[in-house]
Amino acid sequence: MKELLKTLCSLDGVSGQENAVRDWIAAKLQDLPHVDRLTVDPLGNILVHLTGERSAQKTLLFAAHMDEVGLIATGVTDDGFVRLTTVGGIDKAVLFGHRIRFGEHVGVIGGKAIHMCKGDEEEKIPEGDLLCDIGVDSREEAEAIVAPGDVAVFDSEFGDLGHLVKGRAIDDRAGCALLLTLAETRPPVECWLAFTVQEEIGLRGAKTAAYTIKPDIAVVVDATTAADVAGVEKDKRVCAVGNGAVVSFMDRRTLYDKPLYDFIMQTASENGIKAQPKSMVAGGNDAGSIQTAGAGAKVAAISLPCRYIHSPSCVLSMADLEETAKLLAALVEPLGSGVL
Repeated sequence: MKELLKTLCSLDGVSGQENAVRDWIAAKLQDLPHVDRLTVDPLGNILVHLTGERSAQKTLLFAAHMDEVGLIATGVTDDGFVRLTTVGGIDKAVLFGHRIRFGEHVGVIGGKAIHMCKGDEEEKIPEGDLLCDIGVDSREEAEAIVAPGDVAVFDSEFGDLGHLVKGRAIDDRAGCALLLTLAETRPPVECWLAFTVQEEIGLRGAKTAAYTIKPDIAVVVDATTAADVAGVEKDKRVCAVGNGAVVSFMDRRTLYDKPLYDFIMQTASENGIKAQPKSMVAGGNDAGSIQTAGAGAKVAAISLPCRYIHSPSCVLSMADLEETAKLLAALVEPLGSGVL
């Protein structure tokens, strides 16, 4: 699964421009014999129906988003710097001095040097537009390379970090990898997969996907913040890398179905699968849209604990990815068969 995740993280897919990710995933799925139906809706979601060994009693959906956070060009200065703003939630503190890439053209996000800052400037993140140095000296040179509306991704490679891995876009290419893994074998009961767009800018793709599929039960597979780092109090760490799949009971967008939450935690325990509750009410994911689309659905979120999320170097445990894969596989038959 590491090679699958590495490939997915290498594809550019800032919110609204997920084309490369969508094309690669669709091509991968089209070769599977139990993919009964594969469509791309007008917004760009991939909707997949998997034939099972038997029909389902409940319409079951697993969803993961294809898009990643990034940056978008808003203009160019007279001396050739590109003005930027963020697409999705990115802490400006992680940006300065980092390489980004417009297609194949690399730039560096810059700011005032620390020795030129005065007073409280030394303690503050600079306000206003971000500027990217793309190595030119004039507006004309810059406009020949980057135009307003062009998007950039972090220029960061996927790699090993001890027993962990690091890379950009792990949120949520890890979820996409899990859904692709789930699709590799014929499920015990039929189910749906949705690879959604524009999650990072308002859970938009999931809303249209849910209107089309009309799930009774939906399990959103995403990455979530692991704050298990030095300086963070233990009760504020949200979840911990190495402790398995993260199951949410509530976040800022969703109050999750309690019987479904309990069933997932019970399934993990009975099958010896490592799982942990998300210990803070924070963040949000596609469940927030799916829960209230159409006639509504019971929703759950099963996430991967990820350090330094929405940064050039997200950090993930492959062991957590494997445990989550086991949990998803264990849920298909009972949830599709109407256990709830």
